[in-house]
Amino acid sequence: QVQLVESGGGLVQPGGSLRLSCISFGTSFSRYVMGWYRQAPGTQRQLVATISGGGTTNYADSVKGRFTISRDNAKNTVYLQMNSLKPEDTAVYYCSRRQLGSPNIDQWGQGTQVTVSS
Repeated sequence: QVQLVESGGGLVQPGGSLRLSCISFGTSFSRYVMGWYRQAPGTQRQLVATISGGGTTNYADSVKGRFTISRDNAKNTVYLQMNSLKPEDTAVYYCSRRQLGSPNIDQWGQGTQVTVSS
């Protein structure tokens, strides 16, 4: 069974940076669109960014210019570099996987907490 395991969350001051990582314990990693979502308390899970196997990216307007998604297909890993963090970025961040052309996410990670506070 495929597993997605996130790491890299933590507490950071406003204006700081964090890098999240998500490793996929499965096969054919490069065939999948990988993504990051986040969920703050009392809100719905929302898209942060996605990246296709070929490197095409998509970002939520709220993170454009501050966050960068990337992947290393040789390491089965997707990253989320987060710069200029704001308190409103505080949330649990989840890694996701879906097949290209499908709207359905077929695998979620367990989530990693990001807290932006002074």
